[in-house]
Amino acid sequence: MLDDMTLSAFTTGLAMGLTLIVAIGAQNAFVLRQGLRNEHIFAVCLACASSDAALIALGVTSFRQIAEILPGIDPVMRYGGAAFLFVYGARSLWSAIRASGALDISGQTGRGLGVTLATCLALTWLNPHVYLDTVVLLGTISTRFPGAQAAFAAGAMCASFLFFFSLGYGARRLRPLFEKPAAWRVLEALIGVVMFSIALRLVMGL
Repeated sequence: MLDDMTLSAFTTGLAMGLTLIVAIGAQNAFVLRQGLRNEHIFAVCLACASSDAALIALGVTSFRQIAEILPGIDPVMRYGGAAFLFVYGARSLWSAIRASGALDISGQTGRGLGVTLATCLALTWLNPHVYLDTVVLLGTISTRFPGAQAAFAAGAMCASFLFFFSLGYGARRLRPLFEKPAAWRVLEALIGVVMFSIALRLVMGL
């Protein structure tokens, strides 16, 4: 039976994980689009959730050591991630301008699994905000639960799995809407704007 400290740590980790991850970002936008396209949904959701879980575990177990080296690697993460997001955002905006057809589920041959996972992992691991949220912030909060940090980490990890799989598979319910060309162009444009805004914030150090 769980004691009060363990239960509190788990629920806090779950709540904090959902709070941090629910904001629209590059990773979430990519999962949403894969869900709408019905392409490699399970693999993409698993890759995102597993990546978060690994970073959460790293933050909870090694936060003090990482905090000492983070200032030195922060510029590399920020500018490298910003460059990637600028390129990805430009591709989305170009697709929004050029797209003339609706989302065609039948007969659609999208990107292969390897390319899709590579893009997904790049959006995850090249985004410094992911490290700040999972490693730094969650790592810091976990120190409030001495002896129950594993429960806190488990709650935060559950939040990631719950969110990504709900987003990926729930997006399919919106598929009829995105069978309209205008809706698909709006989504591509929105994704591009999100990518550019995140990249700009990274460059400005916000």
